Amino acid sequence: MMSSKGDGALPSVMQCVVCYGPNDYRMETRPIPVIGDDEVLVKVLAVGICAGDAKCFSGAPYFWGSDTWPQYVQPPVIPGHEFVGEVVKLGKDAKAKHNLEVGDYAVSENIVPCWECRYCKRGSYNMCIPHDVYGFHQNSFGAMCQYMKYPSKAINHKISKSIPPWKAAFIEPLACSVHAVELGKIEFDDVVVVSGCGPLGLGMIAAAKLKCPKLLIAMDLYDWKLDIAKKCGADVTLNPATCNAIENVKKLTDGYGCDVYIEATGNPASVKQGLQMIARQGTFVEYSVFGKETTVDWTVISDAKELTIRGGHCSPYTYPVAIRMIENDQIPLEDIITHRLPMKEFLKGIELVNKSAESIKIVLLPWEN
Repeated sequence: MMSSKGDGALPSVMQCVVCYGPNDYRMETRPIPVIGDDEVLVKVLAVGICAGDAKCFSGAPYFWGSDTWPQYVQPPVIPGHEFVGEVVKLGKDAKAKHNLEVGDYAVSENIVPCWECRYCKRGSYNMCIPHDVYGFHQNSFGAMCQYMKYPSKAINHKISKSIPPWKAAFIEPLACSVHAVELGKIEFDDVVVVSGCGPLGLGMIAAAKLKCPKLLIAMDLYDWKLDIAKKCGADVTLNPATCNAIENVKKLTDGYGCDVYIEATGNPASVKQGLQMIARQGTFVEYSVFGKETTVDWTVISDAKELTIRGGHCSPYTYPVAIRMIENDQIPLEDIITHRLPMKEFLKGIELVNKSAESIKIVLLPWEN
């Protein structure tokens, strides 16, 4: 089954975080993964805590599902889908399949497609029906551990060792941000609003800036995050808690409103705000997970404004762009990655993400004490 190449003196067990249910995550010792002929074993160098991970920890809707989507988390499972690893073992066919060598740094895309369903065959592999996203399903163990495997069907990318691992862990969220920006179809004369300056929102601002829109506006409830949004490329920043954001956007656009509104907060108020400030025939991109159902006046979407609504999920075909942006220092990760913690402090990290006031991106380091 397994090639001896790169075996070295690997341990037989590892430390990892295991999700058993809402508010029930535990540090445990587990055997390191066994790989097959075309699989890759990596030593996890860094893993980010996604807002989705933090909401998962808090419970619904990830565990309980809803009328419109099934239960997503399948405990017990090791969470974590934002990561970078160092290749330590290759199955006998894995080198040729994945174009990797022992010692390479590599990231694996967050979803492992089946390559057989109608969506995979159309090229929309982010919509794959089995939908094995690392860290949520029992057969897709994640990266909050010291070793993990990249399975046969995974999409892997070798990265330069010039990227520090704590920065490389941001490739996944940045790739998601790039996908959201691509869904917005931004043109040179567009006024673009990004609502929310968390990790995804700041990545969206940096990516949208590369599209050279006429005006790029960032919105958030924390002024210190808006300061970082300026470093990412925002031309104007607005805090809806201290100003009338809708009125300000209308003033900046001769009363028309923004052409593209990208929602990255997961807050129902941001959705309603966006529908009010967006121009007729504008494009509304929703890239968030909500803790509960959100209700809006659909007449605004149809009869009043004839809007294009685009939902975004995962990051198809955008990892190479995200990797280049980080390699070229096109996003201020020193400001965005606010905390680097040893993995044993994962509960502190989750708490910081859920509070949001004092952090942006939290990265866990599995090998630090």
